[in-house]
Amino acid sequence: MRTIDVIETRVRGFIGDIQHPKQKKKININDLEIQLRKLLNDYFEMDGYSLFYHAIETLQAEGELIPIQNNQYNGRSPALPLYYWVNIKVQADKWNRLEMMKLSDQFDFSYYERHPEWQTKDEWNRIQNVYKFLKSSQEREIVSLEERSLELFGHEKFLLEGDSFPDGKGFLARIGVSEEQLKMVNYGEPFVFWIKQGKELKDIQRVLIVENLSFFHTSIQLLEANELDYEPELIIYGEGTKIERSFSFFFRMFPPKPYLFYYAGDLDAAGYGILIRLIEKYPDCCIQPALKIYRKMLECLNQKNDQKAGQTQNTQYRDRFFQLFTDDEQAILQQLWQDNQRIAQEVLTIESWRRWK
Repeated sequence: MRTIDVIETRVRGFIGDIQHPKQKKKININDLEIQLRKLLNDYFEMDGYSLFYHAIETLQAEGELIPIQNNQYNGRSPALPLYYWVNIKVQADKWNRLEMMKLSDQFDFSYYERHPEWQTKDEWNRIQNVYKFLKSSQEREIVSLEERSLELFGHEKFLLEGDSFPDGKGFLARIGVSEEQLKMVNYGEPFVFWIKQGKELKDIQRVLIVENLSFFHTSIQLLEANELDYEPELIIYGEGTKIERSFSFFFRMFPPKPYLFYYAGDLDAAGYGILIRLIEKYPDCCIQPALKIYRKMLECLNQKNDQKAGQTQNTQYRDRFFQLFTDDEQAILQQLWQDNQRIAQEVLTIESWRRWK
């Protein structure tokens, strides 16, 4: 083997060992050369650096290495950037094309042809499981997403959003199969609610959703005393952000018809986000801020406290929420935001509420 081939083969071996099928990896070029020198006793005699430089340039031209341009170099001549990205490893096709053709009546494999790194054994096993299901789907019943996920993929959380299986949610998109085709439903979580005494399901028109448990119980007391704004027939305990997952459950429990939903939460970044996301996610529902309740909270400005640590401060949610208020109210809310302070819904007690009667 020619000397230049020895150097280039070694470098390609190092790069291949650290390549990842799904993400780029960063390398220090000096560290790479040191490893090469340790393996080749005659590295300096063969003018190893010149050959090393040529190998790096070749891999860069092939797209295997991407130089990081930050004005840091390796201190040699000719100079190389000190750091490179090692590009994602493109694997050779692993799936049998004949087998793929047999399943092509149900699947479009164009994504896998463009991204051969996904042609793994595990992925093929999942595809076969789905194919078998689809061939007999007419005889199957609708079940929960978790139940179908366990049946087809061996774990009930495979298709759920989250960190447990980060590739699971994308699997259906890769094979072009919908949740409906797999006859599964992502059921909303049940929520705690209270119906006004004497009212039946058919009587419900106005619904108040409150973020916090304390005000949920306060609202019930006020509702039974006919003192609650908006006079809702139903109160739902939103339980913080949980309402974003459980809201769809409402339409499984209550008769289909137009409803008026009012939402009231904390006057803070998290509360703004919950309301705006509900409005965005359910555009066909009439979801409004419970402005009368929020205004009572603003009357308790002296009970403001510091913003909770770790809340995402989304300015788009903030701006859309603030636009719902008068200029004077917006000025108060803006000052709270700038001071990193908030007003918790718990300022509304039976006692404080009745001071405004």
